[in-house]
Amino acid sequence: MSTPADRRALTASLPPLREADARAIEAFLDAIWAESGLARQSLDSYRRDLEGFARWRDGAGGGLAGADRTALFEYLAWRTRHAWSPRSNARLLSALRAFFGHRVRHGQRQDDPTALLEPPKLPRSLPKALAESQIDAMLATPDVGTPLGLRDRAMLELMYAAGLRVSELVGLPATAVNLRQGVLRVTGKGSKERLVPLGEESQHWLERYLAEARPQLAGKRSVLPLFLGTRGDAPSRQQFWGLVKRYAAAAGIDPGKVSPHGLRHSFATHLLNHGADLRALQMLLGHSSLSTTQIYTLVAREHLKQLHARHHPRA
Repeated sequence: MSTPADRRALTASLPPLREADARAIEAFLDAIWAESGLARQSLDSYRRDLEGFARWRDGAGGGLAGADRTALFEYLAWRTRHAWSPRSNARLLSALRAFFGHRVRHGQRQDDPTALLEPPKLPRSLPKALAESQIDAMLATPDVGTPLGLRDRAMLELMYAAGLRVSELVGLPATAVNLRQGVLRVTGKGSKERLVPLGEESQHWLERYLAEARPQLAGKRSVLPLFLGTRGDAPSRQQFWGLVKRYAAAAGIDPGKVSPHGLRHSFATHLLNHGADLRALQMLLGHSSLSTTQIYTLVAREHLKQLHARHHPRA
């Protein structure tokens, strides 16, 4: 069975990207950003997937822009043989659909080779939420007697209280917080803004961080990010991921079952368990479609089933 390391090595061994393919990808990404305002993470994902296919093609049959349906089938089959997941292949197919659809719309190609390709069937996975007691234990682990510990407590509290994506959290500017009104202005996917209430606990720790820790971390530097590291820059997504794992372990929680996105899932699941409205939850999470939010009703339903099985005399 191919491992992630095997697949990374396989990708690294592909021929370098040809100039014509690089130009085609760059032109597409510029256009799709101007038309749709896709987030940087989405554009980076499109770039990686298109470059991977183009390098696998290595200029054959006109390169990326000239690929036909047979080439797409063969590439997907090659990825399947090397154990790329259905979810990864579905993301690739989304990038290819966007690329070739754009070329057809702008008269650069007559046919769309992705038109009859079926996306791989994906298992329906429920978000993994922590128990409220686990969240409490994890939030209590940072050493708030140090500037970085106080920063970490404020970040964890805000992540859970506002249901933020990790990219939204680490990218927050200092101007995003309005402590007087108790709200946070968040720029989410597609550069869409939403206002999220802070809650008493997260506001308390934010106030402490801003008063006690941030000035020490900023020093004499003029900085814009809300959350700072020792060098005055914002922590990266990878750094925050590591923090979450470390604090989960310190709280006695299996780090393999915890992620930054798990805090967002916990936020949504706990709100529903306490009677929150689904439409309000959609707005708080920044989902463009209610159908995306509805998966959390399945999580809440599973919770109710577990309670029934545990406590009902005829369960």
